[in-house]
Amino acid sequence: MNPRYMREALELAARGSGATSPNPMVGAVLVREGEVVGRGFHTWNGVKHAETLALEEAGERARGATLYINLEPCSHQGRTGPCADALIAAGISQVVAAMVDPNPRVAGEGFRKLSDAGIEVLLASEYTREAEKLNEAYCHFMRTGKPLVMLKAAVTLDGKIAAPEDNRGWITSETARADVQRLRHASDAILTGIGTVLNDDSLLTDRSGLYRSRPLMRVVLDSQLRIPPASRMVTSCQGDVTVVCTSAASPERRRVLEQHGVRVLTFDGKQGRTDLRRVVEYLAGERYLSLMIEAGSKVNWSALELGVVDKIYFYYAPKILGGLQSLPVVGGTGRLRRVDAIQFKNVTLHDVAPDEFAVEAYLVKSV
Repeated sequence: MNPRYMREALELAARGSGATSPNPMVGAVLVREGEVVGRGFHTWNGVKHAETLALEEAGERARGATLYINLEPCSHQGRTGPCADALIAAGISQVVAAMVDPNPRVAGEGFRKLSDAGIEVLLASEYTREAEKLNEAYCHFMRTGKPLVMLKAAVTLDGKIAAPEDNRGWITSETARADVQRLRHASDAILTGIGTVLNDDSLLTDRSGLYRSRPLMRVVLDSQLRIPPASRMVTSCQGDVTVVCTSAASPERRRVLEQHGVRVLTFDGKQGRTDLRRVVEYLAGERYLSLMIEAGSKVNWSALELGVVDKIYFYYAPKILGGLQSLPVVGGTGRLRRVDAIQFKNVTLHDVAPDEFAVEAYLVKSV
């Protein structure tokens, strides 16, 4: 195995960020006698899988070649035929893959097909972790049936997200805010609370300028449907805004929103609030692989307390607001005992800009 070609396959796959959902990102490199004869990476609208594109480019030169790929070739009929069958028909001699496909419809069956046809299959386990991280949301969805939920926030060093009086300006730098657009671009849906919409008249759009396979679905928790029809969220709706209310909301307000193309869902939760768990279940049913939460203290606490959050991504700025009235990143009732604190694992620090960093960590969940 040549690491150079596996690295190229992973880099090709990453070019599909935001452009493959609900499929995974896949890159393929065909090598024959030390020469790359075919390359390909998948996009949803392009339909064809990475292996097919690489085979088409290689033509007859694919016979006897080695395929380097970040994910096990598929073995089932979907929008396209099984890639394993295409590879067998093309006469390749070896497949080097970084990981097994966690999709239950594949899950080793692609490798079995290839092996049964006399093709040597190698699992490049040293790249498995990187390959899983690349397709983190897809892997999570295939294993749990739920979207990967990430809680994102921009905070001061003392954990504050808003001042008590004037919140003009930004907590983090322009560089950090541009990086947030990278996260939005990689997400299928984004969620906030009505308080954030009313205070900021927020859009919550993907402003990366990069191609997407599906619009970023903007979800607002709004138990009483207080979102103004003239808000930027509603007036910019092109079938990409969902507002979640309770049965106590005004039917007339619902009608007005629906006339603007807004999808309105009724999910009753406790104490007159919307049911966040049902929101996540709904997104799963629509095959949204990932959900990013960008909200205020109360929604952040609800998401953590309910256990729907899988990971956090907090951007820290070199600032302190202080005071008891400045809003913390997580509000609500909180945990009343230190020993009951919500815990995280696999913490990673990311350099973002001079004097700014981000913390990525995964929620420790009880089995």
